[in-house]
Amino acid sequence: MRRPDRAALAAASATAAAVAVGAQVGRSELAAAVRATLGQLEVLFPGKLVEVRVPPFAAVQVGVPGQASAHTRGTPPNVVETDPGTWLALASGRLAWPDAVAARRVSASGAHADIGGHLGALVADLAG
Repeated sequence: MRRPDRAALAAASATAAAVAVGAQVGRSELAAAVRATLGQLEVLFPGKLVEVRVPPFAAVQVGVPGQASAHTRGTPPNVVETDPGTWLALASGRLAWPDAVAARRVSASGAHADIGGHLGALVADLAG
């Protein structure tokens, strides 16, 4: 996935805000927002320890600071999966990681799948 530019992140932020208030968002805008935010997460946390999936639009692999293991494709440990609306709520700071996990809006398996600590940097980037 390529590094998103500022315009893509600004558009993702606007899309996340629209989704948060229940506005109709086109599939292409939703896909672009998911891809931009996942792309930025990948830039901020390079590595291959945790796979973050937001079907049907994208999946990225990210690292965890201080951990040097590698994730392999498939469904091994260290996989995070959620729907696009939940992902955008997490990425924009409108939903806290513990709340999403408790409400079962996120599936997180594996010892390193808690990416809650990653989200603060992503939220800051989306805020501009």
